[in-house]
Amino acid sequence: MFSSTLSNLLDRQTPGHSLTREFYTDPSLFETDLETIHYRVWLFAIPACQLVKPGQYVTYQVGRYPVLIVRGSDGVIRAFHNVCRHRGAVLCEKAQGTAPKLVCPYHQWTYELDGSLLYARDMGDDFERGDHGLLPVHCRDAAGLIFICLAAQAPPFEAFERQARRYLAPHSLADAKVAHSSAIVERGNWKLVMENNRECYHCPAKHPELCRTYSEAPEAIGEREAAGQDAQTEAHWERCEAAGAPSRFLIDPAGGWRFVRMPLLRNAESYTMSGQAAVARPLGTFPFRDAGSLLMFNYPTMWSHFLADHTVLFRATPTGPTTTEVCTFWLVHKEASVGRDYELDDLTHVWTHTNAEDRALVEATQRGVESPAYTPGRCSPLHEAGVLQFLQWYTDTLRAGPAARASIEIVPEALAS
Repeated sequence: MFSSTLSNLLDRQTPGHSLTREFYTDPSLFETDLETIHYRVWLFAIPACQLVKPGQYVTYQVGRYPVLIVRGSDGVIRAFHNVCRHRGAVLCEKAQGTAPKLVCPYHQWTYELDGSLLYARDMGDDFERGDHGLLPVHCRDAAGLIFICLAAQAPPFEAFERQARRYLAPHSLADAKVAHSSAIVERGNWKLVMENNRECYHCPAKHPELCRTYSEAPEAIGEREAAGQDAQTEAHWERCEAAGAPSRFLIDPAGGWRFVRMPLLRNAESYTMSGQAAVARPLGTFPFRDAGSLLMFNYPTMWSHFLADHTVLFRATPTGPTTTEVCTFWLVHKEASVGRDYELDDLTHVWTHTNAEDRALVEATQRGVESPAYTPGRCSPLHEAGVLQFLQWYTDTLRAGPAARASIEIVPEALAS
């Protein structure tokens, strides 16, 4: 191993290029990512409609933190550290379930859905139940999207939440249900997953299903998104905004999130092989079906597509230095019925194939960056401006974090695999 500081590693970066090998392979830098980013910022966790009734819960692992997200008896969704306050057993083991109370399987300590301790057997007369409730995790519902933050003091969330409510209002996520979800593990560093998402330079050659309806323009135009668009996009924005749907490009000044509504190719209605709507009953209030797709990202874990007929949400969770879990949620109107209003294969076909294609690309890139022959490559300023924007956000976030001047033990390149 050799010792360096994070600031020195960042100073080695060449502007306009991908990261050096260590950032994609080194276990110490992976821990730095977790400590500086994933344990400190707001993370997309689930769509709120995944928890419909009181007592429904999901579990979510973020690095070393098991988290429990549950809808309370009062209808409020809360998050807690999924750790019993007795001797630390994981409280809920299943990925999802329903329970009237939260009961530890070890010694049956029992908690209300709001996290307060209800029952703990034979703990003595001086035991105070009020001091032993579940430890809360910051949790916010942004227009039907549940975000959590593991930090003791969460960073500001209001600016994103305010814009999410504006841009997502026409998509009526309060009326949604999860029609299908999937989880795949990609053998690649989480930043490679996000970089792959932030460009469509590869799309024409690698995503034949997606490219029937999706244009590479949203990421290709990069910095020009804020400055103006072609006549077709301007007309699309005007039409959608006249229907009450905010559409024009908006990005967080710090670069952490973005909204923009883009037309689909050839006036397509949805991400389907035919280009027609996947769901007969729309999810939202658009008076027309060809509303395009509202593209939203929120670093470090989320990108999403909101259409007139359904919504597709993606969550990328780092599970190791070179592994990332990618979850996809397809949302439809809660009254839509499979077999009547939509067919599941038609709804999911394009993104199921696209996810598999992206996994292969990420895994091939991970194998490549682990080679001693790898050197950071220059990104296309036209087609990969989104990658450069993500890398700028990432390096800025690390520079501002507490580990920027800390000494980091780096695994030699020959072992960084």
